[in-house]
Amino acid sequence: MRLSLRRGLRILLVTAMVGFVLLNLHVLYNTPDSTSRSKTTGSLSQNGGTDTHVQYTTGQSSATPKLSLLITPKPANSSSNSTVNAKQRYHRNITVNDTEALKYEIARINAEQYVHNLDKFGLSLGSQSLVIVIQTHDRPEYLKILLDSLRKVKDVEKSLLIVSHDVYSSQLNELIEAIDYCPVMQIFFPFSQQIYSTEFPGQHANDCPRNAKKDEALASKCNNAEHPDKYGHYREAKYCQAKHHWIWKLQHIFEGLHLLKDYEGNVMLLEDDYYLSEDIIFSTHMLRGLKERECPECRMLVLGNYDKNQNYAINGAKVERAFWISSKHNMGMTFNKSVWLEIKKCSDDFCTFDDYNWDWTLQHLSMKCIPDKIKLLVMKASRIFHVGECGMHKKSKNCDPDSVVKQVEARLTENRQHLYPNLVSLAGDSRFKLRDPKPNGGWGDIRDHNLCKQYLNGSRTR
Repeated sequence: MRLSLRRGLRILLVTAMVGFVLLNLHVLYNTPDSTSRSKTTGSLSQNGGTDTHVQYTTGQSSATPKLSLLITPKPANSSSNSTVNAKQRYHRNITVNDTEALKYEIARINAEQYVHNLDKFGLSLGSQSLVIVIQTHDRPEYLKILLDSLRKVKDVEKSLLIVSHDVYSSQLNELIEAIDYCPVMQIFFPFSQQIYSTEFPGQHANDCPRNAKKDEALASKCNNAEHPDKYGHYREAKYCQAKHHWIWKLQHIFEGLHLLKDYEGNVMLLEDDYYLSEDIIFSTHMLRGLKERECPECRMLVLGNYDKNQNYAINGAKVERAFWISSKHNMGMTFNKSVWLEIKKCSDDFCTFDDYNWDWTLQHLSMKCIPDKIKLLVMKASRIFHVGECGMHKKSKNCDPDSVVKQVEARLTENRQHLYPNLVSLAGDSRFKLRDPKPNGGWGDIRDHNLCKQYLNGSRTR
């Protein structure tokens, strides 16, 4: 009897140990392999005269993440000083009225594609990497909050950060130049209202007033009299710009950046009035592992949601499967080039759908043009928080986000033990009813349609 009891205890002990090992192996295979390296070396000369050591992929096994580019950091005792160079890269004395100087400077920066902090961190881009893209307007106080939260994110130094602007200003440039925790690149939307302040795609003096009746507009011979939106209103440049910027940004990132030419990994889209949890990159990699195992047909990962009641104790490691809905899944969209190519195939629909919102337009594409719709996985406990009290769609007498940020930070502190889940699991499918969205208008002008199509076919990039 004693021998039988001992044998039983040994069996239980061995079973427990095997279970522990399997669990840790599961976590290992759901997180990126940061040690993978390729074998062939070359040299990439960065603008500014810095020679950077580069490795390209050759002959990797199927179990090894595929790298499209590896730039190694420079030794700490290197004589180059990229911090000084970075602060000299942008002209400080361009006045907002000097549109020709602005055009030249923005074209130069977009063509140069300079990456700050390469000497410090290097850059590894592969199928399991993450590129983070921020679209920002002229709200430095919000952008600073987002960048401060990004500083705390685990493994951010392994990601490439791209900040896409539609306003050129010394204040915004200095915020980006101060980033010392990851590689970062700035790009600038070249058709902004700042540059085209008195002509299309800005507001021309002879453009029709928003509320003009069509017969009045035709009689006055204003520029766009023939093309009001479906509700009889004429375009407002300040609302059209965000959709133009969004689609130009994707085209430039996926097809215009040399570093991302062969990139197969994910790109995460953020806006400047977000706050991030410190485990957002970790959670993205865990979501990617779940997608590969249980939802290979899912094309997108979403890290944020708008639920008012966030229960991390219950939902911190739970994931929902859904089809893309603009009001539910536009915060922290993460996808690879294949999704961009599907959007590009639907360029006519995207560019002519009468809605000035890019996200409503994308939902229309998902319903009517993109095959099988855009299926996704979304975290049930949000890793992104919208802190913007004022913006294009939201007006408030109090635009100070500090109180919202304090609430978010308190919530994350209280639930820190529920971040970094060892395992994420599929909790079910969304029950929200899908529908083709009713267009909001604001995008009836044929000039907007044509400019949008020019981005997508690559004939107009600056």
